[in-house]
Amino acid sequence: MTDRDPDGLRLPIRIDTTSNGEFAPVPLEKHNLAANAEALRKSDANARRLGVRRRDFMISACGAATTLIAINEANAAAGKKGGSFAVPKEAGLDVDAALAALDGDEFIFDVQGHYVNPEGAWLKAAEAGRAGFRSFPNACIAAEADDAKALKCLGPDEFIKDVFLDSDTDMMVLSFVPSTRASEPLTIEEADATRRIVDAMDGDQRLMLHGRVNPNQEGDIEDMDRLAAEFPIAAWKTYTQWGPDGKGFFMTDDVGERMIEKAKALGIRNIAIHKGLSFGPQSFEHSTCADIGEAASRHPDINFILYHSGFDIPTTEEAFTPGQGKKSGVDVLCQSLLDAGVKPNANVYAELGSTWRFLMRDPDQAAHTLGKLLAYCGEDNVLWGTDSIWYGSPQDQIQAFRAFSISPEYRERFGYAELTGALKAKIFGLNATKPYGISLEEVRKRASIDALQHRRHAYLERPNPSFATYGPKTRREFLNFRANGG
Repeated sequence: MTDRDPDGLRLPIRIDTTSNGEFAPVPLEKHNLAANAEALRKSDANARRLGVRRRDFMISACGAATTLIAINEANAAAGKKGGSFAVPKEAGLDVDAALAALDGDEFIFDVQGHYVNPEGAWLKAAEAGRAGFRSFPNACIAAEADDAKALKCLGPDEFIKDVFLDSDTDMMVLSFVPSTRASEPLTIEEADATRRIVDAMDGDQRLMLHGRVNPNQEGDIEDMDRLAAEFPIAAWKTYTQWGPDGKGFFMTDDVGERMIEKAKALGIRNIAIHKGLSFGPQSFEHSTCADIGEAASRHPDINFILYHSGFDIPTTEEAFTPGQGKKSGVDVLCQSLLDAGVKPNANVYAELGSTWRFLMRDPDQAAHTLGKLLAYCGEDNVLWGTDSIWYGSPQDQIQAFRAFSISPEYRERFGYAELTGALKAKIFGLNATKPYGISLEEVRKRASIDALQHRRHAYLERPNPSFATYGPKTRREFLNFRANGG
């Protein structure tokens, strides 16, 4: 049993195997499968009791609540004690109870979003890339023979719908994937065009841009001047494990230092770094956070924003003991900060894209990961990110995080912070205002009822979320994606 029934009805909270394309999909454990099966059963029963169609029930708050209740029950039966989703059982039938648990008015600033240009020149430069995307089993992709239509689910129209209409997201940073200069699935010019579309809805800057820099690739350091001059770059995005020859770099070696100094010279001092979610054994050492503490200590005037927070799926996250941490995962980040004397709430930020999405399936690892990041990076320095639209609309990630709590047992045993509403509001968006230079006045403006919000309110009168995810879901799909230039 997956997250959908034989008739194709998807659950609103998606615990599935979808990957963002950077790691091989991990099969669901028995308790995850049991949770999805029970959620479908409960949803069918609750829809009947309320006298509504199953589809209408699924898109309601009660549908999301029912799914999280089923997940709680399956996790408890499996002996998971680290945390749970604070959703009362009556929320499966009582919309007010469901909204009380899952709705919110937080300012939500997602600092990691993605899409690709379904008509871009990269398709010509990477002929096989189309086959890689076609291997995904989504009807909107597989049913189309034309290449541009086949990729429409990953394009700007679906991006705007999934992020700004089907979720509570107020702002997003549009990021990039590593690539050669000739085969970018999304160029800065294309990303800026989408930013202008969103802005034109009311002149309200809801979409910010990264500038992609692979400093170990010829021409990228030099191109930072052009990017800074021609586009509103909010941060630089880099992948230390990636290189055109397969070899990565450290933020502390000559390659990393050149990029940092160039960033300083251009006055854009946010550097977003992919750390964790390793691409495999090749250049693995560059994927960990071992270099981050020293880099942050050397350059206190640079904000190091760690995408994925060093989380690496093969490493099971447990309690961290200084001096006895693991050689991968979040423990490496904690140890690196301790060794370099970088205090919490300094210039190292932990971002949750793909990390939280994977942790939704395991409350024990979720509690350990969030607890450690809050302790060592600081309660002001954990940032919300979803890696959407690879996982479809981020709304289910938002609802699950609103409801998640670290258990009293884990808080007492390991000293983890309580995930209060105020702390979650900081993680959801307020923390990111510091490195991205957004004032509280701008927060209020960007979360106001502007043209985009008017469009969303009109849309919500008859919402039509797909609950679809777009990344590879099986190892075969992932390997085909990689082999075909993904």
